[in-house]
Amino acid sequence: MTGAQALRNSLDLAQLCDRLGYVRYWVAEHHNMPAIASSAPDIMIGQIAAVTQNMRIGSGGVMLPNHAPLMVAERFKVLEALFPGRIDLGLGRAPGTDPATSYALRRRQGINEEDDFLERFQELMLLETRGFPAGHPFHNVKAMPADVPLPPIYLLGSSDYSAQLAGQIGAAFAFAHHFATFPADEAMKLYRDSFKPSISHKVPLAILGTQVMVADTDEEAERLALTFDLNTVRRAKGEMKPLASPEEAAAFDYTPVDRARIAQGRNRIAVGSPKTVKEKLSALIDSTKADELMVTSMIFDHTARKRSYELLAQAFSD
Repeated sequence: MTGAQALRNSLDLAQLCDRLGYVRYWVAEHHNMPAIASSAPDIMIGQIAAVTQNMRIGSGGVMLPNHAPLMVAERFKVLEALFPGRIDLGLGRAPGTDPATSYALRRRQGINEEDDFLERFQELMLLETRGFPAGHPFHNVKAMPADVPLPPIYLLGSSDYSAQLAGQIGAAFAFAHHFATFPADEAMKLYRDSFKPSISHKVPLAILGTQVMVADTDEEAERLALTFDLNTVRRAKGEMKPLASPEEAAAFDYTPVDRARIAQGRNRIAVGSPKTVKEKLSALIDSTKADELMVTSMIFDHTARKRSYELLAQAFSD
């Protein structure tokens, strides 16, 4: 579909999920990727929050290397002011794109080749706490509106380092199990073991992100998952193409290496009928001790995607 239709579908799906009782709805920041229209999560968060009533709406996440911390603070304070108690600020350590696009995003900022996430995060926190000492150029800088707090902060990650860092800075942690190679149970334990209370979170909160595809039958869910399989193969080859239909994916000429990659990818995805998926996800929750499960569904057809979220909600409300 077009990018414009994809964005409108995100609003439609959010309204459905709000009615179904989902707790959060997050949107990502990616640039120069043909399969992803979400390049400005703060704008989408405002639009989604405006057409929903109950869910928390957040960023999964804002890629902090791309932005001045003051800009992030002010945009999310505006969102918090408009939708108090319903906004989440998820932060990512990566640029969310390829090196050339990353350069285009950051070239006016004074690019540092080193990982400067922690420096930017500390600046964000000092702006919030007014912690810059007297004489510092930012001592009198206020992130506006100054009387509105930053929303709760979450660190996104897919590695052992990100798990420990989330704990050390006192953020909630959202682990990307749907594409991570590091074991989810180990990441969650590392996060909890390293957690230190902060102004954002007094106790640890661990969210496990995973890929879920539910249909009325196991057979139909497997058909829908063919889209995911082909996407897995293409991404491994550096091909960032739009999602393929199940029919296109079924007709693709896979090599033995492709099939091995698909099998490996299927280890991180729950596919099936409501009963099948609930069993798989319950086992995952038990092994990781996740406080929340966050699902993404790489389903080609919007109607089938909505049905997947309906069936998942029904499965866990029984």
